[in-house]
Formats: sequence, structure tokens, C-alpha cells
Amino acid sequence: MAKTIYDKPTRALLKDMLAAWDLKPGQVFTSSRAVEWFSTNYPKLKPVTIRAHLVQASTNDKNRLHHPSTNETDDILFKVDTGQYRLYEAGKDPSPIHELVQGDVERQEQQVAADTEEGEADEPLAGSSEFLLEKDLQRYLVENLECIEPGLRLYEEEDIRGVEFEAGSGRRIDILAVDRNNSLIVLELKVSRGYDRVVGQLLRYMNWVRKEVADPGQRVRGIIICRTMSEDLRLACASIRDVELCEYRLSVTVSKVPALELPS
Repeated sequence: MAKTIYDKPTRALLKDMLAAWDLKPGQVFTSSRAVEWFSTNYPKLKPVTIRAHLVQASTNDKNRLHHPSTNETDDILFKVDTGQYRLYEAGKDPSPIHELVQGDVERQEQQVAADTEEGEADEPLAGSSEFLLEKDLQRYLVENLECIEPGLRLYEEEDIRGVEFEAGSGRRIDILAVDRNNSLIVLELKVSRGYDRVVGQLLRYMNWVRKEVADPGQRVRGIIICRTMSEDLRLACASIRDVELCEYRLSVTVSKVPALELPS
């Protein structure tokens, strides 16, 4: 469990907030009101952390599945609209979302469609040196961040992890990490070839992190990781401070196992 800033974790403080408001069934409140309450009572918690916990507590928000610590104790809210919530009513509201549909087919299809837009994705061949899906690359890097640079670790605060990290307006950062100097690192992943259009996306995420997540004076860096870099992407990043480019390689070795000798 991630280290908590206060004596109670944020998910428990969220319940304290609802109790203090004494909400009645059907009464709607906004995320802004929640952020204001925490700002008054627990000012060390960032607004982005509060909003992430509202998502985690919303039984009908599929984005809660991006938070692996979500469980039945978080089934307390129902999302009415963007930034609007009410108390969850068991037996009246749909059952809480607790797991992905097997294979998460819809998400994979959307990812494939995005990767193949304008013919940017190359079809992986048998024995290819690239991951089939961006999700596979993401999962591998989350578990092996030090292969990018020593001391790199996943961002974690109040049970919120830096995987598919919500960055406002429905956007999500592939991986948000922290380096050994406590700088925040925005990782943007492309499973195949990287093109220059990704630069604008990365810079938007970096500046959002500077505005919403970083402490005063905390450095924010960006890293683009893909199988191969286009020359346009290399040129676009040539003079951008705090942006680095990395290419990944997969390697599989197959060795024959000697036949077992059986008695004749």
C-alpha cells in the first residue's frame, strides 16, 4: 500500500467527507465541492488525488478499474455526469463495476484502430522484435522501469498508481514515474514506429503534470519509447529540453533440450 500523507488514507477521508455532509439519497455534489472540502480540511492532498478517488469510489465508472486497489469497500458513489456524483444505492443502481470483460476486447480494438490510423502501424511478423499491443509494452515497463534508467520507480500516492494516470478531459498518461532525483517522468509509449505528432501529446502531458501534480520547483521530464524512431520525431525533439527518446528491443532465444534417454 502506498504511503499515506495523513493518519487515514484518502479513501477513508472521502467517507468522512460524505458523513460530514450528511447527504440524502439522490442529492448530487460536484468534484469541485469535494476538492474545496479537502483543501480546507486536508490541504496537503492534491486535487488530482481527490478526483482520482472520486473515480475509484464511483460504482458505474469503468475508469475505476485503472486503480488496482479498488474493492467492495469503495462502492459508495454513483457518477451522474462529468464531475457530478451522488450516493450509490444498492439494489436500485446497477451492480458495481469490479472487473474487466475478459480480454477487454473493446479497448484492444480501439487501440488497434488508433495505432493503424493513417497507416502508421507496421504489422508485426512472426519472430518480430516488437510487442503486439501497447498494453503489453506498458505492462513490461511498469514491472521493469529500471531498464530505462537506474532508480526509476512508479509514481504512487494514496493508493493511486502512475499507470494509465488520468490527465484531465478523459486523457491518460501511459506511465507516470519518479527518478532517483525525485523528478517526475512522463512516459509516452508507441508499440511500433514513433512519429513527430507524439511530441505535442507528450508536452501537453508534461505541462499538465507540472500544473496539477508536481510540487513547486519539482522537475518534470518526458520520455518517448517506441520500437523505431522516425527522423521527423528525432528532429522535432532535437532542441526540446527535458524530452528524451528511447527505442526498445525484444529478444527471444530458443534452445533445444536433449532427448531423455530411456532404458531399452
